[in-house]
Amino acid sequence: MDIGIVSSFIDEFCGGIGVYTHQILKNLNQIDKENEYYPIHYLEKNVDVYSQNNQIIIPKNRFVTGYGSNMLWRYFTLPLHLKKFSLDVIHDPYELGAFTFGGSFRKIITVHDLTPVLFPSLFKRIDVIFHRLLLKKTVNNADKIITVSYHTKKDLMKHLDVPEDKVKVIYNGKDAIFQPLNYQKTIQVREKYRLPNHFILSVGGLHPIKNIPRLLKAYCLSRRNGLEHKLVIVGMVMDKASEIFQTLKVLRLEDQVIFTGKVPDDDLVALYNAASLFIYPCLYAGFGLPPLEAMSTGTPVITSRNSSLPEVVGDAGLLINPYDTKEIAKAINSLINDDELREDLIKKGLTRSKLFNWSKSAYETLEVYKEVYNY
Repeated sequence: MDIGIVSSFIDEFCGGIGVYTHQILKNLNQIDKENEYYPIHYLEKNVDVYSQNNQIIIPKNRFVTGYGSNMLWRYFTLPLHLKKFSLDVIHDPYELGAFTFGGSFRKIITVHDLTPVLFPSLFKRIDVIFHRLLLKKTVNNADKIITVSYHTKKDLMKHLDVPEDKVKVIYNGKDAIFQPLNYQKTIQVREKYRLPNHFILSVGGLHPIKNIPRLLKAYCLSRRNGLEHKLVIVGMVMDKASEIFQTLKVLRLEDQVIFTGKVPDDDLVALYNAASLFIYPCLYAGFGLPPLEAMSTGTPVITSRNSSLPEVVGDAGLLINPYDTKEIAKAINSLINDDELREDLIKKGLTRSKLFNWSKSAYETLEVYKEVYNY
């Protein structure tokens, strides 16, 4: 088979979808020597998975910039140019795949979550509009849909009337770099970001869905109950982040909370290892890579009991109501003060994290390619 994989999220270094696309391509290259893979994107990039494959580079319209340029490329430029290539299967790892207007090739999309549909007030208006206009048609045009959790599959069936047999659940994996490190290997990274010996870590873009304002309020309550750890938040500033910094100021936590921005993966591994605990009080997640990464490094986890997160964490973390700041604060103080609980969750987390790996994800994705090709 000649298989195209839309990889523009790698070009943009864009969050979880970028990680997903990179890992699927990387692991397909390792496990499959029979088929040809064609990353489809718009920029010349020095990326390992690009050098290992025959790239299809379709430039953006140079007269359109910003968000509009991405939309124009994905929904008009890309479908027009894809007709020139004799690809058997094309996989777009985004729910608004480039298949809104059809095409003769077999079509697969990955739906990570339906957050712009379920939480429209938390997203840019243009994102919500595009999902309302295009999502149903894209889903209908796909030959197969991959979801990264059973919860997202249920959402597709409930909100878009997708037949159950059209959806295949394939869990995300974890990169092998996320593993326990000895204490000495974390010192340099702590010094780089000027971090104390003891801190609480949260990882994810500064977006309303990540629930950072409530995390700050819970952290403030924990400090009133004797917590001395600082809070370190890793991730880029994204949509509607002003409430985060307003809350920080109102609570007078400017000296207690450290924002690192996006960090390289090697640094992130060390930060997970150095943290006393990891907290991810997300309002909704299609999968939740950060809790999995934290468990893989031997760091105890607190996360939400909603959406897909219990699928990932199981009994290896403390599950909280992300809307209840008192419950979040209680979980923080419990995990900091109870050594037996910490050790129990560390052991369970390390064991559970072994259930998820990208090689398995890639193998199951390849099986989907074969299935749609042989329709």
